[in-house]
Amino acid sequence: MQLSDFDDIRPFAEGEMKQAFDSMLADRKFSHILKGMVPWMPVGLRNSLLRLLFVGIKTPQDFQLRYMKQLVRYCLHKCATGWSYDFDKSLRRDGSYTFMSNHRDIVLDSAILDYMLVLDGFAKTVEIAIGNNLLIYPWIKTLVRMNKAFVVNRGLTPKETLRSSIHMSQYMHFAINEKHENIWIAQREGRAKDSDDRTQESVLKMLCLGGPAEGKSTADIIRNIKDMNIVPLTISIEYDPCDYLKAQEFQQKRDIPGWKKSKQDDLDNMKIGIWGKKGHVHYEAAPCINDWLDSLDASAIDRADIYRIVAEHIDHEIHSRYRIYESNRAALAELEGSPISAPKFEAYLQDKLSQIRVENPDVPFLRERILTMYANPLRNYNAAHK
Repeated sequence: MQLSDFDDIRPFAEGEMKQAFDSMLADRKFSHILKGMVPWMPVGLRNSLLRLLFVGIKTPQDFQLRYMKQLVRYCLHKCATGWSYDFDKSLRRDGSYTFMSNHRDIVLDSAILDYMLVLDGFAKTVEIAIGNNLLIYPWIKTLVRMNKAFVVNRGLTPKETLRSSIHMSQYMHFAINEKHENIWIAQREGRAKDSDDRTQESVLKMLCLGGPAEGKSTADIIRNIKDMNIVPLTISIEYDPCDYLKAQEFQQKRDIPGWKKSKQDDLDNMKIGIWGKKGHVHYEAAPCINDWLDSLDASAIDRADIYRIVAEHIDHEIHSRYRIYESNRAALAELEGSPISAPKFEAYLQDKLSQIRVENPDVPFLRERILTMYANPLRNYNAAHK
């Protein structure tokens, strides 16, 4: 296969960036956002300055290093009290890996990963899987494709979903093995609203659809998973800026039959996730799972079980590397009936509960939902270390 086979979903390639940038500047909605940021600057001067700043950018990684790296660094300094990372030394810094992580923030999970990979000496940042449900304006789709994103098509019929999944899987194998890029993908579709992070077998099955082995035996499945060079990645955040929005969503789904998030809800989650207070942020990457896959006896594993076995291994690798904070300990202690003195976390909880905007707020329910979000990582960490 070749790059042009994936023109409908892939990030922009070298030679396409300038045209993409110009189209974004010409977009009326994007121009309106820029005007709000610098209302005193004439449009012509503003666009001329931006074009000048774009000189020399030929690839999406160039774009990330010039703009996104600085934005993420600013975000961390403004919105986090500290941050750290630990990438296993067995990972080749010039390698091509699929970083599969738990999912906390719509935008920042992969953006912070990029920043930390660059600081740790990795040659490539990550290409990003992003759902088309988030690409609500043309300029957003252009921007994310400039930022090494490939598109996950959602809201399709079952037949269309299968066809789209095969196509995306083929692209991911192509990106790892032909383009020699890294990839980030969440371990499940969407964020785990209760922070009980579990790898969906369907994600692993999707990864296998475009692999080199065409058979369906256990050995073929293992070969296709190995082809993706999966690295389990743990994201730990002391305070989730969107926790109260997630709790609010739980009550809305409970009380309103058929309730669904609006486009504005998605935008609010993205904005608050980026600029909300996070406390400490920690990223930790396990070794690539390929050596572990090599240790499996394919002849002794039924093909109906292999996805579950791999998912459980990835979960263990992720769960065992959580950074545990006072927020996690205090939340679990309260849910288990043994509350501990944590005035900082209690003040935080009260502040977040006061921000919830829902008709007839069920405060005990909402509190329990937020506590569960913070307790589950510690529950899973404890289980992984038994």
